[in-house]
Amino acid sequence: MYNYTEEQLEYMKKVEASRASRIEKLHERMTAEEKDAVLAEFHPDYITTAYEELKVGKNKGGKVLHELADLLQGHSRILNMDIDLNKIDYDVDVLVIGGGGAGSSAAIEAHERGANVMIATKLRLGDANTAMAEGGIQAADKPNDSPATHYLDALGGGHFKNKPELLYKLVNEAPEAILWLNNLGVMFDKEPDGTMVTTHGGGTSRKRMHACRDYSGSEIMRTLRDEVFNRGITVVDFTAAIELIKDTDGKIAGAVLMNMETKEILIARAKTVVIATGGAGRLHYQGFPTSNHYGATADGLVLAYRAGAKLLYPETLQYHPTGAAEPTQIYGALVTEKVRSLGAQLVNKDGEAFVYSLETRDVTASSIIRECRQRGNGIKTTDGEGVWLDTPLIDILNGEGTIEKRIPAMLRMFGKYGIDIRKEPILIYPTLHYQNGGIDIGANGMTCVENLYVAGEAVGGIHGTNRLMGNSLLDIIVFGRNAGQQAGEKYKSVELKELTLDHVKDFEKELAEAGISSETASPKLLPDYRRQAN
Repeated sequence: MYNYTEEQLEYMKKVEASRASRIEKLHERMTAEEKDAVLAEFHPDYITTAYEELKVGKNKGGKVLHELADLLQGHSRILNMDIDLNKIDYDVDVLVIGGGGAGSSAAIEAHERGANVMIATKLRLGDANTAMAEGGIQAADKPNDSPATHYLDALGGGHFKNKPELLYKLVNEAPEAILWLNNLGVMFDKEPDGTMVTTHGGGTSRKRMHACRDYSGSEIMRTLRDEVFNRGITVVDFTAAIELIKDTDGKIAGAVLMNMETKEILIARAKTVVIATGGAGRLHYQGFPTSNHYGATADGLVLAYRAGAKLLYPETLQYHPTGAAEPTQIYGALVTEKVRSLGAQLVNKDGEAFVYSLETRDVTASSIIRECRQRGNGIKTTDGEGVWLDTPLIDILNGEGTIEKRIPAMLRMFGKYGIDIRKEPILIYPTLHYQNGGIDIGANGMTCVENLYVAGEAVGGIHGTNRLMGNSLLDIIVFGRNAGQQAGEKYKSVELKELTLDHVKDFEKELAEAGISSETASPKLLPDYRRQAN
């Protein structure tokens, strides 16, 4: 058994003692007014001191978090480099920057249209948030459901700020996305007759979550990765994009790449470029832990912004309600929402259920923060505090063996540290999980900069200002495929002029005129966890 403190063990007894009475309160919901109140007071997005106003670029005058502003208004890594744009190392039709689910989907679809495609990724193909997603992927493909119902759920979950044409595309192409993945070989959970198993997620009015146990993202990434390799698509790994290249007409025309190990500079010329660089959790906004993979440092936002693209809702982030709060070795690691969709309940130190476990993620996270910070009902942990997630309820409600069958990754993750989630609750606290905002695109996936497409978590507007569970794995497929299809057709009519990096010089001039003095080199590329000298 894990070495809990005496205080934690005493509070655990209260969870066990109150379990029978709490089962009757599993579905008590907040009113709309109560939700608005808890968000306004406790959600990190509402902390005004965490933001600053941008002084340059397309979003000048808009507010973003300090950590992102530092990068958006930082200096390009190529400033002091002697770069010869006439020395072309890679000459392709479609360049995909990023090797996760969105980038792989884009590359596959562009290749299907006859394009010469290359993926450049700063880590390895598949090292991405996609592979770390657990709970599932939404699609309205059951008789009692419809894309219209899916649309309304996501619209409400996004606080009615979703970009309509993007949300429309997301929900209407969802069933086809599931079919596409199934045909590629993704092993979805199915009944003996082949019917796909679906469950609820937070904020959903229908059971439309398709899953592969709690390895959903890993299974999808495995399949996409295999397809990329089987097609012979060129993958240049451990190679980061550090600047976009334009031609003299102002169209995107490739990227400056840097080998992460040797620091060698490489030039990739491309008729179209797809940014699929993922999220920003490793910026650790406001000091939060994160569930994100090592390379999630908002690179795509920085590159696109400097090239003249507009950002949409860059000030909004998603803090997943259930990150591991104990043990310290997995602090911030994701505890999938599927745990709650199967019946686990959020419980404070006095054994009280204080929020419906499947409220939208922002409301649930805010309620946990309130319980700890205002009401004093949190439990002290090694790294801070948290509340209980009563996992044994799953087997009580659904039958013994449900945990082992449906969420084996969670069972193993905690089991490594002597915690049996079938028999004892776990301690959780919100963790920085998803970049709701990002680069503004149209329904065709292209930004306001010609020939620059975006897919996946780097896109802003699909989910409004809060994302529902399962719509992220969905958007990387729908918009990844879309970007690949569009870029894979567009390149055929593109004639590039002379390559130039003048936009970088222009941005530097804008920084100087705004009086911005920064020592930050951007994009960040990787987080720095070295201990700082006092």
